[in-house]
Amino acid sequence: MHNQVAPYIMDEQMKIFLTGASGYIGGSIATALVATGHTVVGLCRSTEKAELLKLKGIEPVIGTLSDEQVLFQTAQSADAVINAADADDPFAVEVLLRALDGSGKKLIHTSGSSIVGDRAAGEYSSRIFHEDIPRPIRFEKIGRVAIDTHVIEGVIQGVHSVVMCPCLIYGKGRGLHTESIQIPWMSEVAKKYQAARYIGKGENIWSTVHIDDLVSAYLLALEKAPAGSFFFLENGEASFKNIAEAIHRKLGFEGSAQTWTIEQAVQEWGQEAAHFAFGSNSRIRSDKARKLLGWAPKHSSVLDWLEKISNS
Repeated sequence: MHNQVAPYIMDEQMKIFLTGASGYIGGSIATALVATGHTVVGLCRSTEKAELLKLKGIEPVIGTLSDEQVLFQTAQSADAVINAADADDPFAVEVLLRALDGSGKKLIHTSGSSIVGDRAAGEYSSRIFHEDIPRPIRFEKIGRVAIDTHVIEGVIQGVHSVVMCPCLIYGKGRGLHTESIQIPWMSEVAKKYQAARYIGKGENIWSTVHIDDLVSAYLLALEKAPAGSFFFLENGEASFKNIAEAIHRKLGFEGSAQTWTIEQAVQEWGQEAAHFAFGSNSRIRSDKARKLLGWAPKHSSVLDWLEKISNS
């Protein structure tokens, strides 16, 4: 056991192992890392995806989060690891931590702000969360919170561990997968029913962040984040009713967005998504990232972004 992280000197050009390299977040980070001169080794599931990653300058390694040997060996041979594949997979995280044990190398793990989500069913909440205040832990999110905690405690094993916790992400991804989750799902439902939908009153609010701003935070964290740190990442917020109305206008529908019950939303999206992606409040602030990392996000309004793409 190591009581503190051993100093690991980062070269200007690093070899970075990235899980989720063909995904929305991971692919966008990988593209930016390659553009800044780093070597990126990206985990992907298929030879087809591997060929596409090569075209983007990413070295593919074929495997899944269940392939312990692939994860362990690839992580161990890298200068740093970014886990952007699955915020809820404890097995993969444990393998990555073991691979980096005692090395002082960075492990940047991706969480998500539904950890502070509530079962609001569209009702407003005034609660806003910063990193340094106690957070209530909903039973449904206890696994993700435990993973975040375990990653942070990696400092005890000599791993320079960091947790990044973004909120609702919007904007066009820079990798193979260009779409986020919440807004595209809402758009699909709007097309299906010819009206955008929000749950209950739609007064529930989520903090938001543009994918390009999120990527810049990861690049800064790779360079500057202290060992054992946790960062919320946001720049702006919006209610789901306002988001639904913007989507409704973007798609050119008559009238206005419509409410539906949490039960109807569960039928369409499932329990997890209805309650924690669309019906909850998840309000965070990222003063810590601005102060410690020098993060200066440029996009502040998901509503402006929706308006812009509907007029383009």
